[in-house]
Amino acid sequence: MVQQKRATLLDIARRVGVSKAAVSFALNNRPGVSEELRERVMRVAEELRYRPSSAALALGGSRADVIGLVINRPARTLGTESFFPELLAGIQAGLTETHTGLQTLVVSSQAEELSAYEAWHGAHRVDGVIVLDPHRSDERVRLLTELSMPAVQIGSHDSDTPAVPSVWIDDAAVATQLFAVLFERGHRSIAHVMGRLEFEHTELRRRAFQACAERFPGAVPRSIETDYSAEQAAHATHELLTGPRRPSAIVYDNDVMALAGLRAAQELGVDVPGDLAIASFDDSIAMRLVRPSITALTRDTFALGELAARTLMRRIDATEPVPSVPAAPPVLSLRESTGQAANTSI
Repeated sequence: MVQQKRATLLDIARRVGVSKAAVSFALNNRPGVSEELRERVMRVAEELRYRPSSAALALGGSRADVIGLVINRPARTLGTESFFPELLAGIQAGLTETHTGLQTLVVSSQAEELSAYEAWHGAHRVDGVIVLDPHRSDERVRLLTELSMPAVQIGSHDSDTPAVPSVWIDDAAVATQLFAVLFERGHRSIAHVMGRLEFEHTELRRRAFQACAERFPGAVPRSIETDYSAEQAAHATHELLTGPRRPSAIVYDNDVMALAGLRAAQELGVDVPGDLAIASFDDSIAMRLVRPSITALTRDTFALGELAARTLMRRIDATEPVPSVPAAPPVLSLRESTGQAANTSI
């Protein structure tokens, strides 16, 4: 079967007997054409089953009815972390009422992410973007502001840039809560197996860890950077547990890392929680099903994505800056993996 050729502005212009510019003005409801001509153009466009290309949308200033999301993580980790599927589902739910689509792209560097925004903007493929993992010095916010592309960050605090509001959770306060529970249970040698320090939330957690440790005499905090993968988490755990200063507690930045750390500890014969406490900044059903079940911060990631999508749609429609919006904070779910530190009466 021969596929029918897609109708173009030129096809409509030839049928109506006007210029392509006049057709574009009529289709996009811009001034400069009569109502009679506008009706003729719309009628012919319907007859030809015309659907605008991304270039035509850019020329006319119309909606693409799509938003974008770039994920800068190793592709192999996305299928294992519960955070991203739940976030994507929430974003999709937040777009349902407006019949807006979601375009996602996985990249391996900030340079690729910046290029994606420029390409999307140049072809008008998306109406706006949701930005993940704000950086301490974020070129993405600067570029999106220069492009006047509507954007919303999922971050750790109010946005410093009014044009790019945040949907945020106070990562510093959340981290303080988690680490304080371990220190209060008598743990003094605690390790934080974290993600990449280029991300703002990782640095905020690290600082909160250091500040919290200062409140407890004898505390020895250690932070180890990884790429969020199970492999690096397992390697870091093995090094910590076989080294000269074995910690009595380890906190991981996500659920996959915590599960890998638990497995590494068990393979070494380290009893959890008798000899080692384990906790995580992310939760999932697997954390409740393993033995011992793992203490974690339980957040409604679906609701976070939904709120981000709805905030972005408001930003796209707004003529004035849209304020940042706080999301519901996580709840600490204390489970079997975090007992009292050994040899302490605290």
